[in-house]
Amino acid sequence: MQRVLDSMAGTPAFILSGRGDILAANHLGRALFSLVYADPVRPPNNARFVFLSPHATEFFRHWDEVANDTVAMLRAEAGRDLYDRRLTDLIGELSTRSEEFRRRWAAHSVRMHTTGVKLLHPPVVGDLDLPFETFPLPDGPSQFLLTYTAEPASPSQDALNLLASWAATNDDIERSAPDNDSQPADSGETPD
Repeated sequence: MQRVLDSMAGTPAFILSGRGDILAANHLGRALFSLVYADPVRPPNNARFVFLSPHATEFFRHWDEVANDTVAMLRAEAGRDLYDRRLTDLIGELSTRSEEFRRRWAAHSVRMHTTGVKLLHPPVVGDLDLPFETFPLPDGPSQFLLTYTAEPASPSQDALNLLASWAATNDDIERSAPDNDSQPADSGETPD
């Protein structure tokens, strides 16, 4: 799956778990969600970012909608696997650390959005309006491919091109720098 993601050079693409873990991403996806990757906990988790990061309300321009969708996705995942320890731990962490999460969790909303438009504001390039599509993966009912695209010749497409250029330059700088930081251990979960 990583080769498939990497072949989608102009499209931010991810493999996500039903818990919101980013299990794999292509180069542009990591650049777009660099704020999510800034959290040292691995794997990076979108739900944790939405409710616990001070940057989430700026990154997601319609944060309330994203927060509601995130909780609904977690409820749907809980219905699929009542005994998923990592999901239970995540819900417990979010419940104890976020009043916004607790309030939404109590609403018992369950729904999945497989297509739509996300309004994002990555700090490097500013506002992006990106249509998204999700595709379930056949070997993992709780895993799916998420892609973002931009309308051709739009300001969002120009901004994605700029983000790709920035990411390539940033990677060149990181490759030439000495390796001082070690990454925390991965959870061991890989995309099917």
